[in-house]
Amino acid sequence: MVLMIDRRRLVVGAALGLGALALPAGRALAGDLLGAQGFTHNVASGEPGPDSMLLWTRYVPAGGDGAIRLEAELALDPGFTRPIAGGTVQTGPWRDWTAKITVDGLKPGTVYWYRFVAPDGSKSPVGRTKTLPVGNVGRFGLGVFSCSNLPFGWFNAYGHAAARDDLDLWLHVGDYIYEAGKPAATDARVLAERTLAPDHEILAIADYRLRHACYRADPDLQRLHQMAPMVALWDDHESSNDSWEGGAQNHQPAKEGEWNLRRAAAMQVYREWMPVSDEPWKAYPIGTLATLYRTESRLLARTRPADIDAAFKAGNPDAALATFRDGVWQDPSATMLGTTQESWLAHAFKANARTTAWQLVGMGTILGRTVMPQDAVGWLRPDASDKTVTSFRNDARAARLGLPMWMDRWDGYPAARSRLLRAAQAADADLVMLAGDSHNAWAYGLIEDGRPAGVEFAGQAVTSNGMEGNMAADPKVVAQGFVAANPELKWADISRRGYMMIEVTPRRVTGEWQFLKTIKTRDTGLAGTHRMAVERGRRVFAA
Repeated sequence: MVLMIDRRRLVVGAALGLGALALPAGRALAGDLLGAQGFTHNVASGEPGPDSMLLWTRYVPAGGDGAIRLEAELALDPGFTRPIAGGTVQTGPWRDWTAKITVDGLKPGTVYWYRFVAPDGSKSPVGRTKTLPVGNVGRFGLGVFSCSNLPFGWFNAYGHAAARDDLDLWLHVGDYIYEAGKPAATDARVLAERTLAPDHEILAIADYRLRHACYRADPDLQRLHQMAPMVALWDDHESSNDSWEGGAQNHQPAKEGEWNLRRAAAMQVYREWMPVSDEPWKAYPIGTLATLYRTESRLLARTRPADIDAAFKAGNPDAALATFRDGVWQDPSATMLGTTQESWLAHAFKANARTTAWQLVGMGTILGRTVMPQDAVGWLRPDASDKTVTSFRNDARAARLGLPMWMDRWDGYPAARSRLLRAAQAADADLVMLAGDSHNAWAYGLIEDGRPAGVEFAGQAVTSNGMEGNMAADPKVVAQGFVAANPELKWADISRRGYMMIEVTPRRVTGEWQFLKTIKTRDTGLAGTHRMAVERGRRVFAA
């Protein structure tokens, strides 16, 4: 049992989790999560293959606590006048009434419509999905999302993407939910109507289930899942902030219990509520056009981030930072992926670069190198906290010795970063990294051993607050300052929310950042876009 969680809280949390309800647009999400029955959270699909698809739903029966059986139906039209074979699946309270079934025998590159049928004859909403193509593929469209913190805004990015007809697949690179409790009432960034359940930090299985139920009640997120398959991977907030194999920044064992119990709960519930398999990582072939990789870089093998804070507090910080840079920071045993996954990815690059034009790697955190510009402290708001000012000043000091801003992403694991990029170079792969985590938008030309190793499209958050919240300076000035200070960084936007649209063709991969007008009201209008591209064989962004 997790410490500090009493029996009543567990029982109430479990009951609420079972009653999660799909809500009409515009209503508060946490206020009506009790008592719902039937198909409570629409449908979803994922883990696409050329001849298979995983289908997901959730069905709560009226009374009873035993197993029920759902029928899955697929058809070539939304009216189900051209049905094909489906299948059956069991669910029950042991998995929070969620159900997943993988259907085989499908045709490549084909749109299918699907639904579930309950024992009482009721039917789920109808979902649309599409298998992966085979052979020569002229174009493939991919929508990339990250960092959707529900209390801070509407999921307009999901709504905008769901209405498109030029995307074949969604990729969510993490922070699909957030683990924190209810934000402070004094935080002006929080929307009162975006209420959170449970309202405390999530720790136990019942907590994680209710939080997923709360997020999945959002109508735009439901529509996104309903319209196309998703490949999804977790980052840290699906468990706890800055998580690694043995702990997390936002986990205090003395108060919150054993980390491994919390980690297991987070992983179990993620796999219950998301249209994902239990495979820790996977490759998805897109004909001869590309291979898409789903990775795991948080909970299974990531080593603890190097601690740079002690160097800042030393009597001679510059000397301490130099010692840190040349020692702990370079530790070759430090890993994001673990040696097993590193080996798998290197072998996959070598095999797939021969048969597919592009190697697209979905990753929770950014690979590109980023140091703090020396004039960054001058960009801060006059009322910035002492903690923020100290953090920026320390990062600028570290930058003078070549040390990065964030030890929690690939910058903090330079030996592991080099191993990944050298593996891509050894395979002669056209590498395209697709990442999130930072809440802002970035484009990097990745360099290893003085040679181009690929490019990285790093997406802005769906709703999570970005760096701009600390800044008084014009966001364009800040972005230009970061580009000037970082040779790998080719472009940045530090002020807007949205998602990325990635278009893959045999000769070019184009990324287009979609910036929403607002997240404060439910509005899918765009404020603008930014487009960049990489040509096959160049491994640098086109001029």
